[in-house]
Amino acid sequence: MPLSPEAVVQRQLDAYNARDLDALIATYADDAQLFEHPATLLASGAAAVRERMAARLQEPNLHAALLNRMVMGNRIVDHERVTRTFPEGPGQIDMLMIYEVEAERIARAWVIAGSRTLDRAG
Repeated sequence: MPLSPEAVVQRQLDAYNARDLDALIATYADDAQLFEHPATLLASGAAAVRERMAARLQEPNLHAALLNRMVMGNRIVDHERVTRTFPEGPGQIDMLMIYEVEAERIARAWVIAGSRTLDRAG
């Protein structure tokens, strides 16, 4: 039974949170494109996506909490709150992720980043 576009994106999110680079990249098409919305190309091809994600997955506090998801056909829009380590220190950032899924793989993805909130020193 084929995977729904929503199931593909959920696998991607689960792999991201598990810091499983191979499983994460397996959700992307070989010729996938990643953009900063609307049209700034960040990565083209699964190898470039892998390179971009490899360093991010090394962050010890990395976690994306799904706040909301909308599905329309093969397009998925996720609102996430990502905990990560910025150059200025640990904190969170709200992200709007837009995914276009074709043939059970993410073909294109767009990132819209909100503002960073740094954790307060105790």
